[in-house]
Amino acid sequence: MTASVVDEQYIVIRALMSAEAADRVAVTGSRPSTPPQTSWFEFLLDPSLLEQHLQQNHPDPSPVLLVVQFLEQASKPSLNEQNQVQPPVDNRRNRTLKLLALKVAAHLRWDLNALETGLTIPVLNMLLNELLCASRVPPGVKHVDLDLSSLPPTTAMAVLIYNRWAIRTIVLSSFPEKQTKPGPHQLNMMSLVQQEKELTDNILSVLREQAADSVTVLERALNIKKDFYMHTLRTLDLLAADPSSANGETESSTAGLRIGTDDLHCQVHYDLGGICFQQGCSDHSSYEKAREHFRLTRELLSKVGSSSFCHLDQQRLAGYWSACRTLIGTSDSSSAPLSPYEQISGFMKDQNYEALIEAFIRDNVTLSLPDSFRHSIHLELLHKLQQGDRAVEAVCHKLCVCNAVRDALEGRVLSVSFHQLLLKPSQNTIRFLMEVCVRSLRKENTSERIKRRLAVFIKYVCESLEDVSLALMVSSHELLKDLLDDEEQQVLTEQMRKCSTTVNLNSKPLPSFYDIPTTASVRIGQFEQQLILSLDARQIRQIVIELHGMAERPYWRVNSKWEVPGDYVKVILAIKDNLTRDLLYILMAKGLHCINIKDFVHARQLFSACLEVVTEFSPKLRQVMLNEMLLLELRAHESGAADGNMERPPPDLVSRVRGYLEMRIHDIPLRQIVGEECVVFMLNWRENDYLTLQVPQSLVNNNPYIKLGQLIASTCKELPGPKECRRTAKELWEVVVQICSVSSQHKRSSDGRVSLLKHRDSSLGILPRSKFMTFMKKLREPLVLTTLISLFVRLHSIVRDDIVNEVTAEHLSIWPSSLANLQSVDVEAVVVTLKELVNFALSLNPNNHSWLCTQADIYFVTNQYSAAMHYYLQAGTVCSDYFTKPVPSDVYTDQVLKRMIKCCSLLNCHTQVAVLCQFLREVDYMTAFKALQEQSSHDSMDSLYDYIWDVTILEYLTYIHYKRGESDKRQVAIKAIGQAELNSSNPEEVLQLAAQKRKKRFLQAMAKLFL
Repeated sequence: MTASVVDEQYIVIRALMSAEAADRVAVTGSRPSTPPQTSWFEFLLDPSLLEQHLQQNHPDPSPVLLVVQFLEQASKPSLNEQNQVQPPVDNRRNRTLKLLALKVAAHLRWDLNALETGLTIPVLNMLLNELLCASRVPPGVKHVDLDLSSLPPTTAMAVLIYNRWAIRTIVLSSFPEKQTKPGPHQLNMMSLVQQEKELTDNILSVLREQAADSVTVLERALNIKKDFYMHTLRTLDLLAADPSSANGETESSTAGLRIGTDDLHCQVHYDLGGICFQQGCSDHSSYEKAREHFRLTRELLSKVGSSSFCHLDQQRLAGYWSACRTLIGTSDSSSAPLSPYEQISGFMKDQNYEALIEAFIRDNVTLSLPDSFRHSIHLELLHKLQQGDRAVEAVCHKLCVCNAVRDALEGRVLSVSFHQLLLKPSQNTIRFLMEVCVRSLRKENTSERIKRRLAVFIKYVCESLEDVSLALMVSSHELLKDLLDDEEQQVLTEQMRKCSTTVNLNSKPLPSFYDIPTTASVRIGQFEQQLILSLDARQIRQIVIELHGMAERPYWRVNSKWEVPGDYVKVILAIKDNLTRDLLYILMAKGLHCINIKDFVHARQLFSACLEVVTEFSPKLRQVMLNEMLLLELRAHESGAADGNMERPPPDLVSRVRGYLEMRIHDIPLRQIVGEECVVFMLNWRENDYLTLQVPQSLVNNNPYIKLGQLIASTCKELPGPKECRRTAKELWEVVVQICSVSSQHKRSSDGRVSLLKHRDSSLGILPRSKFMTFMKKLREPLVLTTLISLFVRLHSIVRDDIVNEVTAEHLSIWPSSLANLQSVDVEAVVVTLKELVNFALSLNPNNHSWLCTQADIYFVTNQYSAAMHYYLQAGTVCSDYFTKPVPSDVYTDQVLKRMIKCCSLLNCHTQVAVLCQFLREVDYMTAFKALQEQSSHDSMDSLYDYIWDVTILEYLTYIHYKRGESDKRQVAIKAIGQAELNSSNPEEVLQLAAQKRKKRFLQAMAKLFL
């Protein structure tokens, strides 16, 4: 960008600022007390203004609002000459705006509590991705593959902040949210709200997929015992001034905000405890991990005290700690005493109701338990009573009395339950009530307000009792005489005398306290709660019928978590009968939820009930349910296969899959996921002939997964003959290249930075890359995975264009050797996809030598030499029974051996280089001699001489040590060369046996070192 263009932009900005300033003058004329709000573009013109603004007590706009404004302006799309929408331009203005947003976050000391409160998930995601880019986090490399201890401190800290936010967001998103109903004036905003919701859901799905990696990154950080540094306004200014030297500056001890080890570990333990606690619902052992993290958090918190970095909600931490101890118990006698919550939970678990009541009475004095918790315990026991446990009836009465006294002491309205109890109380209940009142008063320092509230409460009880004998029991109690003066006692006695002579005009009391009917709204609420919790199809049907008999409402909206695929929503909501519509929607939503949590038994019952409902009136919906039941059976079978059950599927299931793929019924809403699962099923069970010959072309054209599956099946089927395979392989190649391509409107920025908010998937591909990756991760058949790995290896080699450092794989000859439009391929997408695909394949079979060699090559070309040696040696291990047999020559080819030599050389293991040079078909003496000339080696040096069988190399070693005056090492070399089995006069068989023995021992020693 030229200087004149920049100056012109700044002139426009200044003109805008002047116009806005004039508007402010007009406004402030009528409201002189309101200070003018600083506009976002003023910070562009005056870099020092931001720090001055943030130093104010109550800056307007606030810091988080500034972040939103800066990022919103920086991410605005532009228009080209043809009025086509273009992605945001990477220019000086936008880079400065992003830097300003980072500086505001740095002023907040990267406090995630403040940022999460004020920013939405998409905005915060964009901010933290900019932090990763600014901190020089290597692009295209998963965070779990990074070595935090070797990264610059600010870079490592950026990775930790991002992964802390990732797991915190997962935890926060799991909390239920009340949906807001838009008013008439908000209807035009629904599309924007829906777009933001979809974007948020996409980000959350990515974060959930990477949750295990984020947890691993944070757990590794706990093993680092050195201080970290966070970006400050100063370090970010250094980055903007001189990016090349700023990174070095931020590594020094004088730049950035130092974060102590205890501060960081305290915060990380707290965040890890939160996600472990959330995972405890499905894995009870996670509660153990959560408790250990929270225990360490408490210990470190007491050590660090007040910290500029560690921002914990101590009340939430106490709640977590109490919940963990309650859920898994505590056997540590030295641990802190149980909290009131833990004590009461223990009483409920042990059914020690006497101790429970005593705890409630004591709490009436201490007032430590919240009213909601006390009433929840009462409701839990009421639920037991409703289930038929009559033993808790007296306990319910007593808890109701305790809660009523507590409400009275705090001046709250008495509950309906207590009013119902007073309709027909027993003498024991009234005696217990007075006992609770007496014990709820402190012996000393009881305020007059408390005494007055209790007196009013007891007077109300007297006036409410119909039985005069019970009323006299209360009025004659010593406590009431202490609380009321003489005049009030006389008035109360007179009222009671009058009440005893009047006729009871109340309706006849019901026979039981629990038989009193509640209001219709309460009953509807109770039914809705049962509807949410139930997984029994018959019970759900009965509840829906009951609810429609009480009030006509759309009950399918009761729970916002009930979700039905969009392909079916219109069809279901078009059903005219409201009861049938609600029943079908709820049954299907619950069935889909059960499939997601792998509760296939309940899912079958719910879908069978759906099928029974729709069979009566809709053939279209009947076919829909048959398709969903097929998907259910496929998921159930694949789940069993993933758990190790490799039995062939039953013929009936294969027949149903074929029936779906051959279906020609029109006007049936078809979900692509059903076709995807059918294709995955057929590929995993090697039904390639069927996919290539018998699937209707109309279905292939309408479902990209079926087309993709057909191409993969055709390629795998013809693999033995490369010539025959190349035609179908070329078709598959073209489809995958389009998936990995980017359109002209989505070009990479000049500095190579990639934001998760950018849409990088090409509209030309039959599938977005993320969905294609999800599809591939469902495959299990080795030949299919080998074929796809081979394709991506070839594509990787072409886009990288580095002949020396190419990745190898099987069947590379079937793919094209060039690309017509190389510039359109997203290089990073190819690299990431290849890495993820190979990692996934090895997670299924870690003993596939071809995949292991490919993984080793990937690490080799990315300069991760230690990891490359790990996988090269693992490939040799699985082929030779831990090197007890010779490694096949097609595994340890000369190319692989040369790469192992280079890895050892770059790791400064020069003696290992010399040993490996013997493994080549023709010994590489030049490389071996050059390596042995190195005096600084990170391996065992002379202890490796026993593995050398080439006499020429041993003679050179003897010479080198003689020249250096290293007599001890020279003697080791002479001893090695003097072994009888290395005598050149020996038969060839003896020499080969000596070489094989040394190869075996050397490779086993290397395996112990690298594996």
